[in-house]
Amino acid sequence: MFVSTAFAQTATEAQPVEAVHTETGVAHESGTGGVFPPFDSTHYASQLLWLAITFGLFYLFMSRVVVPRIGGVIETRRDRIAQDLDQAARLKQDADNAIVAYETELSQARTKAAAIGNEAREKAKAEAEAERSAVEKTLEAKLEKAENNIAEIKAKAMSDVGSIAEETAADIIDELIGTKVDKSTVTAAVKAVSA
Repeated sequence: MFVSTAFAQTATEAQPVEAVHTETGVAHESGTGGVFPPFDSTHYASQLLWLAITFGLFYLFMSRVVVPRIGGVIETRRDRIAQDLDQAARLKQDADNAIVAYETELSQARTKAAAIGNEAREKAKAEAEAERSAVEKTLEAKLEKAENNIAEIKAKAMSDVGSIAEETAADIIDELIGTKVDKSTVTAAVKAVSA
């Protein structure tokens, strides 16, 4: 049991045994008719008063403490979201500007590269043409020199052909006939044949 013995003795001495509740040590009132106290109409006025006081205090607590804090949190979140959206828009604009600048620089670089390539191609073409021209001149000079050498050799050979023909004819006649022929006769015969 939850009741101390001293309290239980005092309660039993003051009241008869059947009126004392054994677990709590509180005497039963037999005049109320057994109605639950909150539903007893004699307590309505005090209940309504405490309800109004409690509701008023709760309303004041909510309106002065809780609602401003929640409003502050909501306002802080709204400001942070607005700042984040502004920053995101600014970063998007920066990214768009960077993309435009990149594409502009890329097109300029391509144009410059094409110009440099054309310039290098034209320069290489001019250098190749100059080199080809120099090689052709060198070859023409060598060809002309070779032709002159050939003409000199041919002229020399042609001048020697007569004497070689005369010697050969003299040797052939000597072999065939067995006699030596006069050089002037052989020269006249070779000149007659070559003319």
